[in-house]
Amino acid sequence: MDKRLLDILVCPVSKGPLTWHPEQQELWCKASRLAYPVRDGIPVMLEEEARPLADEEVGT
Repeated sequence: MDKRLLDILVCPVSKGPLTWHPEQQELWCKASRLAYPVRDGIPVMLEEEARPLADEEVGT
Protein backbone atom coordinates (compact mmCIF):
# COMPACT_ATOMS: atom_id res chain seq x y z
CA MET A 1 0.00 0.00 0.00
CA ASP A 2 1.38 3.37 -1.03
CA LYS A 3 2.14 5.45 2.09
CA ARG A 4 0.95 8.64 0.37
CA LEU A 5 -2.42 7.05 -0.40
CA LEU A 6 -2.73 5.73 3.13
CA ASP A 7 -2.03 9.24 4.48
CA ILE A 8 -5.02 10.72 2.64
CA LEU A 9 -7.55 7.89 3.00
CA VAL A 10 -9.95 7.93 5.95
CA CYS A 11 -12.79 5.69 7.02
CA PRO A 12 -15.99 6.80 5.27
CA VAL A 13 -18.02 6.00 8.40
CA SER A 14 -15.99 7.53 11.25
CA LYS A 15 -13.60 9.73 9.24
CA GLY A 16 -10.88 8.14 11.36
CA PRO A 17 -7.42 6.96 10.27
CA LEU A 18 -6.84 3.61 8.60
CA THR A 19 -4.07 1.08 9.14
CA TRP A 20 -2.80 -1.29 6.45
CA HIS A 21 -2.78 -5.02 7.21
CA PRO A 22 -1.00 -6.68 4.28
CA GLU A 23 -1.58 -10.27 5.44
CA GLN A 24 -5.36 -9.75 5.12
CA GLN A 25 -5.15 -7.22 2.26
CA GLU A 26 -7.36 -4.87 4.28
CA LEU A 27 -7.47 -1.36 5.67
CA TRP A 28 -8.67 -1.33 9.27
CA CYS A 29 -10.44 1.45 11.15
CA LYS A 30 -10.49 0.92 14.90
CA ALA A 31 -12.95 3.78 15.45
CA SER A 32 -15.70 2.21 13.32
CA ARG A 33 -14.44 -1.36 13.88
CA LEU A 34 -14.52 -2.04 10.13
CA ALA A 35 -12.05 -3.65 7.73
CA TYR A 36 -12.12 -2.46 4.12
CA PRO A 37 -10.82 -4.87 1.45
CA VAL A 38 -8.10 -3.97 -1.02
CA ARG A 39 -8.66 -5.71 -4.34
CA ASP A 40 -6.00 -5.65 -7.05
CA GLY A 41 -4.31 -2.81 -5.17
CA ILE A 42 -7.49 -0.69 -5.05
CA PRO A 43 -9.11 0.07 -1.67
CA VAL A 44 -12.86 -0.63 -1.67
CA MET A 45 -14.07 2.13 0.65
CA LEU A 46 -17.74 1.19 0.78
CA GLU A 47 -19.40 0.47 4.12
CA GLU A 48 -21.41 -2.40 2.62
CA GLU A 49 -18.18 -4.08 1.41
CA ALA A 50 -16.44 -3.79 4.80
CA ARG A 51 -16.42 -6.55 7.36
CA PRO A 52 -16.73 -5.97 11.10
CA LEU A 53 -13.52 -6.35 13.10
CA ALA A 54 -13.48 -8.89 15.92
CA ASP A 55 -12.65 -7.76 19.45
CA GLU A 56 -9.22 -9.38 19.30
CA GLU A 57 -8.46 -7.62 15.99
CA VAL A 58 -9.32 -4.21 17.41
CA GLY A 59 -7.04 -4.84 20.37
CA THR A 60 -4.01 -5.45 18.11
